[in-house]
Amino acid sequence: MTRTRSVILGAVGFVAFLLVWEALPAFHIVPSSVLPPPSALPRAFWRELSSGIWFTSVLTSLRNYLSGLLIGSTLGIALGVATGLSATLESFLSWIVRVLRPIPGLAWIPFAILWFGIDPAAAIFIISTGVFWICYFAALGSVHSVDRDLIEVADAFGFRRTDQKLIKIILPAATPGILVGLRTAIGQAWMAVVASEIFGVPGLGQRMMQASNLLASDIVVIYMATMALLYGLIDSIFVTLQSWLLRWKR
Repeated sequence: MTRTRSVILGAVGFVAFLLVWEALPAFHIVPSSVLPPPSALPRAFWRELSSGIWFTSVLTSLRNYLSGLLIGSTLGIALGVATGLSATLESFLSWIVRVLRPIPGLAWIPFAILWFGIDPAAAIFIISTGVFWICYFAALGSVHSVDRDLIEVADAFGFRRTDQKLIKIILPAATPGILVGLRTAIGQAWMAVVASEIFGVPGLGQRMMQASNLLASDIVVIYMATMALLYGLIDSIFVTLQSWLLRWKR
């Protein structure tokens, strides 16, 4: 299948989706108060945009999102690489990881409120917690999967110090896997944004809850679409950066 045909089929499928969506409330299959038709969304979006609420909510959530993503991914990758390099550290952390890893991000919300209050720092904590584990295991698995023959070749060429092996061999070989984990974390972080803001922290999640309480389902859809578009934009930028970083593999 050619790329052009694939794009056309995708566009046709999306238009069909919108038409079915428009038809459901139009034929009273689903009440418009529950599922607003796409034709009602531009007016709702203009109201949010002209009031300044949309712009403020997007900027606030982006700040929380990017801060949580940066903190969680940096700590997760750093500890994952360190653990992958040291069997002693991995054994030391093994039971700690087994205890903490299964705890979902939502379970940390009470502690986030107790520690940080109703503050953006609480949202950043929730987001970074979810991102941390994804990046940690991606980095750990990537380091473990580095071909041992490469390590032996490094020894043969005189790269015997740990820092030399890390920079010359391990990180370049592990980077593709680490980036795959980071891309997953980019999506997971958006899921955590709503969860971290529904308890009162300003942002997209809070505005969605306010609209939901007022039965303004069109506003809820506007912010759902906003998050989808922001994720698509950030993911596209990351894929471009990933391709550039891994250009040596071509």
